[in-house]
Amino acid sequence: MAVILEKVELAENIKEIVVDAPIIAKKAEPGQFVIVVVDERGERIPLTIADYDRKAGTITIVFLEIGKTTMKLGRLGVGDEMAHIAGPLGNPSEIPENETIVFVGGGVGIAAVYPIARKAKQAGNEVISIIGARSKNLLIWEDRMRAVSDELIVTTDDGSYGRKGVVTEPLKEILENGRKVDRVVTVGPAIMMKFVALTTKPYGVKTIASLNPIMVDGSGMCGACRVEVGGETKFACVDGPEFDAHQVDFDLLIKRLGTYREEEELAKRLFLEEIGGCGECRSHS
Repeated sequence: MAVILEKVELAENIKEIVVDAPIIAKKAEPGQFVIVVVDERGERIPLTIADYDRKAGTITIVFLEIGKTTMKLGRLGVGDEMAHIAGPLGNPSEIPENETIVFVGGGVGIAAVYPIARKAKQAGNEVISIIGARSKNLLIWEDRMRAVSDELIVTTDDGSYGRKGVVTEPLKEILENGRKVDRVVTVGPAIMMKFVALTTKPYGVKTIASLNPIMVDGSGMCGACRVEVGGETKFACVDGPEFDAHQVDFDLLIKRLGTYREEEELAKRLFLEEIGGCGECRSHS
């Protein structure tokens, strides 16, 4: 059992929970994830460890309520227990020293990129962060990212906050201006990571993408997280989740992300009917 100690609604359908998980907190590293089972009849879902406190024995998870299981998780409150939580899983992020690193986070991916940027800053790297969301009300963890960055650039698609536009625009400006950039690390929607890779490739800048969105079971046994990297089949959960973005076949990845869409939508619809057919009901916790 894993008890929820804190819960915050960061934005519409985006929740942050702090979970009592001392064994996981003791070993967690940036870039890793946990497998969560909400109840005994629930499915396994992988969620990135957004933060950890070894002394307090807690981990922080940020998630978007997008399907049945994340909606069920979002209905739990402080004091409630999840049936199971296992981790840390996946390979930790590679943290270099004395480099200039640009971190690009989009949506919920901002929380996932945060611990990597923090550790990179602690290791003596120059950290430039670019974070983006569709609009101001969906932007999360700006203060946290600012605290670990030498420079922070914020974008919104609709221009309601920060720069109007997408995250690849300031990234391209930085590269075009000839600023020293040793590597780029990106976490977010697959389509965003694809265009980050396309932006950096002409400049020969090492680019790392975290392929969390494709993971399902998280153990390498289901095969759902197969990705093609450099012409070879890899499993995001056990071989990653981070890969050389210039070697990832993002078109295949995006296509495979839709494999279970029909089943996911059916499960979501049935769950909403079960709880009363009201999307707002899942927020009353």
